[in-house]
Amino acid sequence: MEAQHIFSVFTAVLFMNLMKFPSLGQGALKTGFYSSSCPNAESIVRSTVEAHFNKDPTLAAALLRLHFHDCFVQGCDGSVLIDAASAERKALPNLGLRGFQVIDDAKWQLEATCPGVVSCADILALAARDAVDLSGGHSWGVPTGRRDGRISSSSDASTLPSPLDSVAIQRQKFAAKGLNDHDLVTLVGAHTIGQTDCLFFRYRLYNFTATGNADPSLNQAFLAQLRSVCPKDGDGSKRVDLDKDSPLNFDVNFFKNVRDGNGILESDQRLWGDDSTRRIVNNYAGNIIGLLGF
Repeated sequence: MEAQHIFSVFTAVLFMNLMKFPSLGQGALKTGFYSSSCPNAESIVRSTVEAHFNKDPTLAAALLRLHFHDCFVQGCDGSVLIDAASAERKALPNLGLRGFQVIDDAKWQLEATCPGVVSCADILALAARDAVDLSGGHSWGVPTGRRDGRISSSSDASTLPSPLDSVAIQRQKFAAKGLNDHDLVTLVGAHTIGQTDCLFFRYRLYNFTATGNADPSLNQAFLAQLRSVCPKDGDGSKRVDLDKDSPLNFDVNFFKNVRDGNGILESDQRLWGDDSTRRIVNNYAGNIIGLLGF
C-alpha cells in the first residue's frame, strides 16, 4: 500500500486510541455538541491554535502531549490544566509540559462569546486535533461534551510512561488503562513530532547500563550525530528532535527511525526489541498488513 494510506490509517487509529480514555460528561459524547449552544466553538479553537502555531510550530507537539498527559492520568477531563501546588501539573513527569497559554487564550475567547459553555477538557481535545492537522496530519471529528474535572493530584501522574521504561513496564502501564500493544505503539507514534532534552537519553550515548559504552541498539552513524549534539559533559537541557527526518511533520517516519535504530528515547527504541511491538512498528513503517491489529 502507498505510504499515504498507511499514514492515514495511523492518524485514524491514533484518534481512536485517544477516544478510549474515559471522560466526564452528561451522557455520551458527540460531534457537534456545541452546534446550538456555541456554534463557533470549534472554529474559535482552531483559529487560536493556528495563530500560536504560526509563531511556534513546536507547539503542535506540546498540545498533543498535553492532551495525552491529561487523558492518561484519570481520563480526558482537563485536570492537567489546574494550577495548584499539589496538582498533576506540578508532578515531575509534567514539569516540561507546554501549551497552557494556547488553551488559556482559546478559553478567554470562548468565554467572551459563549460564557460558561465550552469545557476546558473539550478545548484541549480540539486543540490536539487541530495541532495534528496543522502539522500535516489528517483532521477528524472530535466528539465533545466533556465536563471539567475538579480533582487533580500530582501523585496520580506517577502512572505516566517514562522514557526509561522497558516494553514490559510500558505494557503494564497501558494495560492498566485498558490499552493493548497496538494502542501502545500507536500512541507512542505521536513522537513523530516533538523534542526531548539531551538529559533524557545521553546515558545511551556514553555509559549505557554502566558499561562505559553506547547502547548497542543505536545505529552507529546516528550515534555519532547525537554525540556531536549532546557532548558527554554538555548542556543536558539542549533540545533534540524525536524524529530526525521530519520533526515538524506528522507522519510515519518515527516508526522507520525506530526500525533503523534511530530512536532517541530508550523507551521508543525498545519497541523494536519486543516481538509483539516490533511487528506493529514494522507495519506502520511501511506494510499495511496487520496495521489495524487484525
